[in-house]
This record gives sequence, structure tokens and C-alpha cells, in this order.
Amino acid sequence: MFCLHNLARTSALPLQSFNCHQRKPPCYITTLGVMSNVNLHRSMALKAISGPTCSAETSGANAEEEKSETYSNNMTEAMGVDLTYRHEVGMDFNFIRPDLIVGSCLQTPEDVDKLRSIGVKTIFCLQKDSDLEYFGVDINAIREYAKTYDDIQHLRAEIRIGSRNYHHQAMKIEKIGRMNHLIVLLGITAKHEIKIRTLESASRPAWNHHQAQDFDAFDLRLQLPAAVSKLYKAINRNGGVTYIHCTAGLGRAPAVVLAYMFWVQGYKLIEAHNLLLSKRSCCPKLDAIKGATADILTGLTRKLVTLTWKNQNCSTVEISGLDIGWGQRIPLKFDEEQGLWILSRELAEGSYEYKYIVDGEWTCNNNELIASANKDGHVNNYVQVFDDNPNSVSANLRKRVNGDDPDVTKDERLKIIEFLESFPDDEQ
Repeated sequence: MFCLHNLARTSALPLQSFNCHQRKPPCYITTLGVMSNVNLHRSMALKAISGPTCSAETSGANAEEEKSETYSNNMTEAMGVDLTYRHEVGMDFNFIRPDLIVGSCLQTPEDVDKLRSIGVKTIFCLQKDSDLEYFGVDINAIREYAKTYDDIQHLRAEIRIGSRNYHHQAMKIEKIGRMNHLIVLLGITAKHEIKIRTLESASRPAWNHHQAQDFDAFDLRLQLPAAVSKLYKAINRNGGVTYIHCTAGLGRAPAVVLAYMFWVQGYKLIEAHNLLLSKRSCCPKLDAIKGATADILTGLTRKLVTLTWKNQNCSTVEISGLDIGWGQRIPLKFDEEQGLWILSRELAEGSYEYKYIVDGEWTCNNNELIASANKDGHVNNYVQVFDDNPNSVSANLRKRVNGDDPDVTKDERLKIIEFLESFPDDEQ
């Protein structure tokens, strides 16, 4: 006997009736219920519980709870917002619009039936393989089961951890091969005079389908065009309701939906953001969406930046942060002639915080720009990369899009849609 947790529905759901087109009989039991969640208002959780619980099941449940707690803690620390994900309660999701749902991951093939019952035509998965392995989700079983129907499609557009490959699936648009000058604000002297270096670097747009840092705004910025392009094409092809999910449905999935609403559906970014938060408590990174918008419209130019550490008495110097996130480090190379540890790296236009790790000790370079302490009290160096002509069309557009209330013109939105349509597809 199956028991289902049912709590009062907080809002009407746009249920759709449609014909079932199954290629072979299902072998899973479908149950659907609605659960109110304190942290995720107006949410739905689906959970079927069977019979008495034995000690082995209790032990398994405790292990899942511990995994959820660890994942939530890591997510909170990385994103700077108190977020909680409870994998053990099953899928948790919200209708943002009648055609768009943001939620947590599917866990079993029977979850496909639950989504079909509310009119979902496309399941859009942003999880990376390590997410699936961590919670023991058999993605292949879910995908194979979805293939037994011809009225629903399961797609993956991974936003995943890894070293960034800027040249993978590069999009050639307006600025490829053109040499661009760079002004990099590198640091301050003891007299607080600004030191500016002008460098030169070939400009190469660099949107890729994979290799993204989880919870990292810069990597999300790089991944959004590919993910939204695939989502846009799937929605045009399949219609109906689309279910977009990452693992918890609190960071990556909301960001992709928000970008889609902004780029395709005609919302102003803040308008779409307010609507999203009115339906689901989550934390999409607005800066990533703003940056990706400007990248599409102006070209993702990258500039060569050189950072240095002066100390001949240490054995290792590394940098964390920048465009690789705080979970990774880049070693600096020691130049005996100059007596400096040196890192030269191409960075896209924007502002980046970073910190040195000298012989294992985290520290700032007092001869480079230092950011204000964040809410956790951490103080980091930072570097700003920007166009050397602040009055150029590109610079003004980027400034407007990165403002407090960003919007795009009708022509700019058409250009974004044209870009999404032309973006090369992957195989998943």
C-alpha cells in the first residue's frame, strides 16, 4: 500500500489534458501530490512512501539526509545565500509561468510520469555527472524511460565543474581575429597612484557547452548562451510545458529560465526576476545573465592580464578566484631574472576577485587593488578588465546592460534570438 503526503495546494496549477502516446507499457506506479515547503513557498514536492520502514531503510534515509545537508552547506557557502535542498523528499518545483517550471532533479523513472501528468513536454536537465553520482541518480534509466513515450523529451545541457576551455564550440561573430587594446586596472602604489597597463590580445568569443564551475557566476555567464539556445530550440520544437532543473533547482535552473524570459519572452530582467522570486525562493546570479547578454551583443572579448608576486623566499605561489572560482588554483611561475612570480591569463571584460596562496597561506597583495570586505569578512584582491574606449558603442551597451534595471531594445532582442538559433547543438 502506497501512502502519499498531501498538503493544501497554495496556487492553481495549469494542468493540461493530452493524449498518452506510449511506445510500450509502463512498469512504474505514478503518484502525484503537493507539499508546501517553508523555505520554498508555493512549491510542490512529490514523494511516495511504501509500507513499514526497516532499519536498513532508516539508515539509507539518514545517509540521504546527510548528503542533502552537505550539499546545502556547500551551496550556501558558494552562493553566499542560505539555501536548503532536501533530496530525500523527492521532486520540488514551481510553475513560474504556465509554460515554465523550475524544480529539483528527477530521481526515478516514475518521475517522468508525474511530469507528464501535468503537461510537461520537455525535461531540461542542467546537472553534471558528479551531481547525479553524488545522489545516486540513474540518469540513463530516466532517459530511457522517457524514450518510451513520444509526447515528452528528456534533454541535457550540463553546467558542470571542470577546467574552463574557452575555445570549445567558440562562436564566431563580430570581433573574431580583431586585435583589441586593453586597459587593466592592476593595482595601486604605496602613494595610491593607479597603475594602468595597456596590453593587446586577439579577441575570441568563447561560449562553450561544458566545463563550468558549479555556483560560479563567471562560468555560468559563459554557459548561459549554449544552455538557453538548446532550451529555446526545444520549446519551439515540443511546445507545451517545459520542466527546467539542476540538482536543487535553486541556482542554475532559475538562471537559465530567467535568461530565457529576458532574451526570448520579452521581459525586462528585473521584472522577470521579481516574477521568479514570487513563485520560488531561489538565487539566480543576475550578474551572470547581464554579462552573458552583453557578451552576445558585443562579442566576448578577452584580454591578457599579468599578475605578479614579489617574494624570492617562498617555494610556491598560487592564485584562486579570478575566472576559475574559489575551488581551484593556478600556479604562478617564478622568473629569476625579474625576481617575480608571474601569472599571465586572458580574461573577459568584467571584474574579478582573487587571492594569492603563498606556501599554502591565503593572503592579499597590498600592491594590487583590494576589494571591500564581503559579508563573511573576507578581503580579496580584484582586477577590472574593460575597453580602453569608455565612449565606444560596445562600452556603452555593456554599461547599460550591467546597470540596476537592464533591458534590451527590440532590435537587440532579435539579435539575441538570431544568435540562439545559430548556436551549434551538442548531442545530448
